[in-house]
Amino acid sequence: MTYSFLKLTEEVLNELAKREQKYSLPPKKIWEKACEYNLDKKINTSGKTPWQSIGAQLYVDIRDNKATLFAKVGERPTSFTLKKNLKFAEKSNINEDNTETTESKFLEKDLHPLLSQFVSGERFRCLTKTIDEKKSTKQAKGQNEWLHPDLIGIHYPFNDFESEVLDFIKSYTTLPIKLYSFEMKRELNWAHLKEYYFQAVSNSSWANEGYLVTLKYETEPAFIEELHRLNNAFGIGVISLNPQNIEQSEIICPAKARDTVDWDTLNRLSKANKDVKELITNIKESVINKRIKKVEYDKIFDEAELKKFIEDKKIK
Repeated sequence: MTYSFLKLTEEVLNELAKREQKYSLPPKKIWEKACEYNLDKKINTSGKTPWQSIGAQLYVDIRDNKATLFAKVGERPTSFTLKKNLKFAEKSNINEDNTETTESKFLEKDLHPLLSQFVSGERFRCLTKTIDEKKSTKQAKGQNEWLHPDLIGIHYPFNDFESEVLDFIKSYTTLPIKLYSFEMKRELNWAHLKEYYFQAVSNSSWANEGYLVTLKYETEPAFIEELHRLNNAFGIGVISLNPQNIEQSEIICPAKARDTVDWDTLNRLSKANKDVKELITNIKESVINKRIKKVEYDKIFDEAELKKFIEDKKIK
């Protein structure tokens, strides 16, 4: 019989109970434990998001198989346990929820360094600038609501082209600078999905690419399908940060790229917020001088600094 994700989950949960006296995990943690226990080598998969396959198969098995070995525990995110350990899992889940309430007090802005680190990598190769809403001009109630994102990212082409090519590009067109917009949330679930997504649509649609960024998200297949439906309709991508390994953060839905920036909206942002205005000035100077003043952007921590920051903020 082919070794399946369900069999993998059964073995992981049995090992978890035996080694750690814990009884339930969300799908992504199931895969991480499978790797830790060297069980991942037993399954043949080339997919980049095996935890999504784990979640999908568990939901289907619980729904359709009366003899299923598994049960759901809790929400946001949903965890899974073996039926034989359901009582232990429910008790443990209550204790973990209480612990998280008292210990995990990090803010959305505390996730900014994690995103800055991730998008500095090969996929985006961009710097970020946190936009402080307190620096926006005071307007009538609601006028500036959902106006600007939490962070703006800039990809400069200076490292992609030789200076002669850059000059040649400038001779007949604009430099291929790319602007990203990032809206940060601690968690995505059914309760706030539409509100958070359309907030990102509102304040990110001017950029070349706009993203809704989260630390946790609901792994139910119907929820993932809804994320993809919204992405297909409105183009805003979704990123899930992984505090254990930033490089393994997940692009759940890639944003739909736009060739041009909505300059009218960017102009409004510049008028309304001091951080955006200063950023535009820095971009202009960087283009003219072909040199980036990194001090004007969010700091990118080294590995040790980021690890300590995550531990100090109790981000998990």
